[in-house]
Amino acid sequence: MEGIVFDIKRYAVHDGPGIRTTVFFKGCPLHCLWCHNPESISREIQKYTKKVIFDGLEIEIEDTVGYRISVEDLFKEINKDIAFFDESGGGVTFSGGEPFMQTKFLKEITRTCKDNGIHVTIDTTGQTSKKDLKEVLPYVDLFLYDLKHMSDQKHYEYTGASNKKILENLRYLKENKKDIIIRVPVIPGYNDDNENIKATGNFISEINDVVKEIHLLPYHNIAEGKYQRFHIQSEMKKMKSLSEEALYPLKEQFEQMGYIVKIGG
Repeated sequence: MEGIVFDIKRYAVHDGPGIRTTVFFKGCPLHCLWCHNPESISREIQKYTKKVIFDGLEIEIEDTVGYRISVEDLFKEINKDIAFFDESGGGVTFSGGEPFMQTKFLKEITRTCKDNGIHVTIDTTGQTSKKDLKEVLPYVDLFLYDLKHMSDQKHYEYTGASNKKILENLRYLKENKKDIIIRVPVIPGYNDDNENIKATGNFISEINDVVKEIHLLPYHNIAEGKYQRFHIQSEMKKMKSLSEEALYPLKEQFEQMGYIVKIGG
């Protein structure tokens, strides 16, 4: 069986506990205005032209984003870092895009990792069917779960999809007692208002017994070059990156609700 990935990041320390290998899957059901991995949205392998400077001359080179890989070959890549996992309490994280866009492949690679004693984390938008979630559930130790907006209307406006399925799946994970870290991408003027933060905290209180931490992820505009490369219009062109200090008031607000909060992953 094969899947399509577009990157494998080794020695990651912000995608779950310990030192991790993060595998980025191609394809995402959301189209968030602030997406920092626009190359992950399409499920297809994409070709593009990049410009490089060589000996003072600008040269155009054809390149691709995404490649097919089998479960066996992907596991070989992951297993190269087993010593780092064992030493640090780390493991593998499947990210994207959205890993559940390739559920059959995800199920096979997570099962292979668990069968070999590797800690498995999935970084997900939660925008998937309960059936697909159930398929993979036995092989996952931790979910990194995005909460982008509590208003269904604004969630649809900003991401192109309702948040109803996302919230339902969070409740399903609670029912199955799966460990969760909630990730909130903080986008100025979009979801950082007091009403949304309070609503987010109130919802998390429903599943509090399985939520280990809340991670506040400051918006950054480092993906601007990717939008130009893939000829995608960026809706956030003029927005500046947020500093960690700018999130201190939000961190304190969540902490006053009784949560363990980190800025960044």
